[in-house]
Amino acid sequence: MSPLSGSRRSAIVAFAVVFCLGAGLLLAQEQSATAISHQVRELFEQAAKAVVKIHGVDEHSEICGTGFFVDPTGTLYTAYTVGGEAGNFTVEFGGKKYPARQLVADIRSGTAILKVDETTPALGYPLDLPKTPNFGMIAGFDRKCLGRYFSTIHLRVNAPTQRGEAGAPLLNMKGEVVGIVVSGLENNSACYAVPIEAAEKIRSDFVRFGEARHGWIGVNNVSPASQQVDGSRAMVTQVAEDTPAARSGLKEGDMLLQVGKKKISDPEDVFDASFYISAGDVVPITVMRGNQKMIFHVHATMHPASRTGVLLASPGTIPGVLPMSLDEDATPAP
Repeated sequence: MSPLSGSRRSAIVAFAVVFCLGAGLLLAQEQSATAISHQVRELFEQAAKAVVKIHGVDEHSEICGTGFFVDPTGTLYTAYTVGGEAGNFTVEFGGKKYPARQLVADIRSGTAILKVDETTPALGYPLDLPKTPNFGMIAGFDRKCLGRYFSTIHLRVNAPTQRGEAGAPLLNMKGEVVGIVVSGLENNSACYAVPIEAAEKIRSDFVRFGEARHGWIGVNNVSPASQQVDGSRAMVTQVAEDTPAARSGLKEGDMLLQVGKKKISDPEDVFDASFYISAGDVVPITVMRGNQKMIFHVHATMHPASRTGVLLASPGTIPGVLPMSLDEDATPAP
């Protein structure tokens, strides 16, 4: 595992540092300004080696964005708006340009994975701009924006972003990636990043199946119960007939306690837990039924919406959240 991969939301702390124009974002602990400045400089110089500039062409025009290598064999992450619907990719690092190909593009997470057939142990800084970090606050972990749900929890960073920064990494003070910048807000006061574990889930699917495999179990509705049961208020209120959930024995009235590895406290937690279900996996689901705790092993199938590509909301489909279009002024989606 490279020094840029692997980390969870728990690693995120109070402050953020933006590396201007696509070099990345860095999270810092509460320290003195002098100590933070020195540490940020060291981490920035280390991390910048793995951050690259991406060029491509979509059906309208040329695009340009940011990405970062996650292993020494040339695999890199970027935003879907950069690597999702374009082609003829080149990746610029070390003063040279290399052809790249798309491995997988996943609109649900807002990410894409590209591949360069080069050894990538040390990479150059991608943009001809000074390295000037700026500080901002981590504002929250959002499940939805303007009433529409994200496919999984997104990190809201109160730091301005500019065109060309889509796909930049969000780092903690260990130099580990905790997120990927996927969109900005309309007033440019903040940006959204998808957690790195979401991108890792997509990469794991690709390694195992050759594609992203969004799973589905058939629990159609989960509503807030009048009182908590074993720390959860998430009650199953509808199980579709002839679905994995129904066949496994889940019933209306069951209180969801855990889905896969995700503990459930509120109905909204189910959105985040569902993202990490892969079709073909057997998912342990823990419920409380009356006074009895039960575990059901549900064989997830492919999400029906995978056929249409409509799998909850990605940042680019929510009014007021800009997909960070890179060649013309972005406008809110209808």
